[in-house]
Amino acid sequence: MRAHRVPIRGDELARRFRVSRQCLVQDVAILRASGEEIEATPRGYRLPKVGDHAHRAILACRHAPERTEEELDILVDHGVKILDVIVEHPLYGELRGSLMIESRADVQDFLKHVKASHASLLSSLTGGVHLHTVEASRPESISRAKAKLRARGILLK
Repeated sequence: MRAHRVPIRGDELARRFRVSRQCLVQDVAILRASGEEIEATPRGYRLPKVGDHAHRAILACRHAPERTEEELDILVDHGVKILDVIVEHPLYGELRGSLMIESRADVQDFLKHVKASHASLLSSLTGGVHLHTVEASRPESISRAKAKLRARGILLK
């Protein structure tokens, strides 16, 4: 995974190591339990790539599902990478989904996957309220994206 710049699909890793997909999932769980940071994204597994000067923030947002593309496009257009989505579920507590979206192409891939899977967005569990952990090379990128989200009525605070 360290040698790859893009995520590697689980079935590809299983094939390379000549193990079943189930065995791979178990091995990844064991590696995580031993302290390895392995991210599972919709496009596959990857190791985190936090730049030396990466700036992170958590954004609280609320919008209807049909505004998801608008929200994600605003972020990536400002050079902001969306690492995850988080909701606070009344029964299960914090639920987090890895996104790793950093371009308009990634946004389109994500939306196609949502449509094809007929799955609901995590924010549908919380009336549209959700958090995103985001990352950018400059704090100004995050500030500008927040201002745009605020102007569009998407940012909560």
